[in-house]
Amino acid sequence: MTAIFGNLVEDAIEVFMDDFSVYGDSFNHCLSNLEKVLIRCEETHLALNWEKCHFMVLEGTVLGHKISNKGIEVDRAKIETIAALPPPSSVKAIRSFLGHAGFYIRFIKDFSKISQPLTKLLEKDAVFSFDEKCLLAFEFLKQKLTNFPILMAPDWNLPFELMCDASDYAVGTVLGQRKEVPSNLLCQ
Repeated sequence: MTAIFGNLVEDAIEVFMDDFSVYGDSFNHCLSNLEKVLIRCEETHLALNWEKCHFMVLEGTVLGHKISNKGIEVDRAKIETIAALPPPSSVKAIRSFLGHAGFYIRFIKDFSKISQPLTKLLEKDAVFSFDEKCLLAFEFLKQKLTNFPILMAPDWNLPFELMCDASDYAVGTVLGQRKEVPSNLLCQ
């Protein structure tokens, strides 16, 4: 895809493997960029699946995230699947859960710290013992995901803050802003 859209990437289109999004600073700019992209598709004989195409929408799901004017949210369908998971009973199940939950790592403050009891079970030669700490971490991560946090776009007129935290087993940073926002909104 990048080879096909080369000079349009980062100016009119973002490419993600076999998906892409066309954008613009205004409605007319977006239409102009869309025209360029569709012409390029015709020139290169790139067939589009029209059932998967969405034009001029106010929100949509892109790469497992719901994008709208409110910000970036987790895809509720994916989260409902995670929320329904029973506690893991094997290393493979722990790895699978952490992989799914980790996809949304930027939505969960202190993810590494919270998931530490679970990640310890993935260490080489670790005895698999899904104890109370593991269950609490598992349930807490599920609860954090189902609160449907929203990442907001930055306000370029406000100052930024770099917040850092570290412990013996986790390190994290957040570049954010102080805004009066509902509790489920994260400014990143």
